[in-house]
Amino acid sequence: MPSIPVIVGPTAGGKTSLAVLVAHTLTDRGHRAEIISADSVQIFRHMDIGSAKPDDEERGGVPHHLIDVVNPEDRFTVHDWLRAAEPAVDDIQSRGAIPIVVGGTNLYIKAFLEGLFEGPEPDEALRDELRAMIQADRRAELERVDPAAAERIHPNDERRTVRALEVYRQTGVPISEHQKQWDEGVRPGARLLGLDWPTETINRRINARVKQMMQAGLLDEVRTLAPRLGPQAREALGYKQLLRHLASDWTLDEAVEQIKIETRRFAKNQRTWLRRLRRTPDSRWFCPHEEEPAKIARVMVDACLLGRE
Repeated sequence: MPSIPVIVGPTAGGKTSLAVLVAHTLTDRGHRAEIISADSVQIFRHMDIGSAKPDDEERGGVPHHLIDVVNPEDRFTVHDWLRAAEPAVDDIQSRGAIPIVVGGTNLYIKAFLEGLFEGPEPDEALRDELRAMIQADRRAELERVDPAAAERIHPNDERRTVRALEVYRQTGVPISEHQKQWDEGVRPGARLLGLDWPTETINRRINARVKQMMQAGLLDEVRTLAPRLGPQAREALGYKQLLRHLASDWTLDEAVEQIKIETRRFAKNQRTWLRRLRRTPDSRWFCPHEEEPAKIARVMVDACLLGRE
């Protein structure tokens, strides 16, 4: 049976278009293919421009799954995504097609490949206590009890900081220790295929994408959705900054500049994730700035169909 292509790379790195090209290349080789999105913003309905959600033309006639799954006021976790992705894979394979997983959200990819630490049930009283702490004190506690988690969690990321401290206080074990179970094995039948972009190049692509999103009407999209955005959706890149503009905290130019800054920072965090994913056995990595997309797609398909290096 062919391996499942799992395509990863930085934001604005061309993963979506490459996945479609891989699907068409598989079709040329006599295999039908369908795409499973591993993106934590594209799962929300109506959040189209800001999530770079592919439209019908960009999908190229290839069926896409796990896009437009829930409303923007809803909460959707990595556990929810994994519970939806597994039956999608089974369904696609049962119809004789090859699923292509592409993301997006590297936590989703990590969970798909190596399993997921379930963790204790949320304790809302404990979370309220942690949220009420002064940010500097909360950060200091995380650095003290779980320096490994503090290294990868940005100081301004309240949600992940609170969760890490919640797990530690409930179990007495750092969340980074719990998550080491991920490194014990890799999903059989999947092939990780990564895109490796120079930082300077991806930053230019990010700036260009933000400009294109604004020209496509992102501000109007955010203004229309604002009353419906739940806490999770309100934190999405682009939406969060433009909501600040609509609240008169920033000028539009300031908000757009913050989108670029925060997206570049997000890309930096992604590079940390991608360095971890590089340790995945039999993974293949490509340089899109040096190779033609069609060639990359052909090599990816060879790797999944024939196991070629």
